[in-house]
Amino acid sequence: MSKTIVIDPVTRIEGHAKISIFLDDNGQVDDARFHVVEYRGFEKFCEGRPMWEMAGITARICGICPVSHLLASAKTGDKILAVEIPIAAEKLRRLMNVAQFTQSHALSFFHLSSPDFLLGWDSDPAKRNVFGLIENDPELAKSGIRLRQFGQTIIEILGAKKIHAAWSVPGGVRSPLSEEGQQWIKERLPEAYETANNALSLFKGLLDKFETEVKTFGDFPSLFMGLVGEEGLWEHYGGDIRFTDSEGNIVANNLKEEDYQDFIGESVEKWSYLKFPYYKPLGYPQGIYRVGPLARLNICSGFGTEKADQELEEFRDRAGGIATSSFFYHYARLVEIIGCLERIEKLVNDPDILSNKTRAKAGINNLEGIGVSEAPRGTLFHHYNVDENGLIKKVNLIIATGNNNLAMNQTVAQIAKHYVDGNAMTEGMLNRVEAGIRCYDPCLSCSTHAAGQMPLHIQLFGANGYLLDEVCRD
Repeated sequence: MSKTIVIDPVTRIEGHAKISIFLDDNGQVDDARFHVVEYRGFEKFCEGRPMWEMAGITARICGICPVSHLLASAKTGDKILAVEIPIAAEKLRRLMNVAQFTQSHALSFFHLSSPDFLLGWDSDPAKRNVFGLIENDPELAKSGIRLRQFGQTIIEILGAKKIHAAWSVPGGVRSPLSEEGQQWIKERLPEAYETANNALSLFKGLLDKFETEVKTFGDFPSLFMGLVGEEGLWEHYGGDIRFTDSEGNIVANNLKEEDYQDFIGESVEKWSYLKFPYYKPLGYPQGIYRVGPLARLNICSGFGTEKADQELEEFRDRAGGIATSSFFYHYARLVEIIGCLERIEKLVNDPDILSNKTRAKAGINNLEGIGVSEAPRGTLFHHYNVDENGLIKKVNLIIATGNNNLAMNQTVAQIAKHYVDGNAMTEGMLNRVEAGIRCYDPCLSCSTHAAGQMPLHIQLFGANGYLLDEVCRD
């Protein structure tokens, strides 16, 4: 008879998830699966809505990264209007996006992942959370909260709301940055830099301690995908799509979002509601690729900014070249924060962002639009078909977390094969499996578009297919 172990507190991932671990005849792990058990339905109920509403609607897919959908949707709307937005609007969109990267990465590192690094994988789960971190290192916790607040406040200054700001629209943005907002950002940049630098120093000091995790938390060859700008520089809003391999070789370059269906396929499995995107030329599942901070640092030639380029060079030295371990996602997020702060500093001193010329207006000129942008978690595609009145006929969204689905499953299997032995699970093993998923900072409600609580459910199956044990976080 199976047994259930309830562990507090709630797991530190966002969304409904379930993990099944399958054993062979010798009690060793044969395979593991990461199931997403939420129903995907957001594309369907957008049908019939005016295209003009899509930026505001899709931003509500997620409360953590609404800016990602806001921008990708607005870019899709630009294509349907067939307009080139004012230069001020593009720079303002870019400012909001790097502010979002800053707040989201701060949340992931300080609130969700650092309790593992600082309190221990096997520590008391009742304290292995942000409250335990506050008790253990209040200054670190406070600085992490303020760094996230810095990014969120920039979003609020631009869009009047920290969450779900309906500010970026087809054709541009609704309003420029105010002089008061500009001054606030300038005054608080030094503190943001200090916090990011301290976090980088802390994590780099811990890396030697985590040699086993580096080797077992999703360390495998794969492709990497993301946007790059001119000369292959790190990009988050414009540019073209690039694929590289685990040796750093460019597999495909200068790809356009309009052609995404030529190089990205979406497979399905009966045991998960989350689709499995793959690189079409290699087929499924051989076309596994990763997106997000790790991928962006692997595919780019550099940041084009002084501090981030220095950190990127050290990052690559520590990784031995191309970083193939998903454990390095945490490191990559911190490097990206530095790069984002440098871009914030440059943009906030650009006179264009105070311009009132922020929007191009037009009617429906195309019946189809495809927009792409980098979310904190990776490359995000919005694809709309509309009628002559601009009413949505069909929507397809490829979410960053979905792009990582094959990689997350392979990561779970690798961790389980290393840590699970026999017919029972320990709290430490459960947490390591969770921590492997947290490397990707998944947003499962974002990828499946359902609301609810956030339990993790792990099941252990014997070679005969019988359920031997299960662990749930409710």
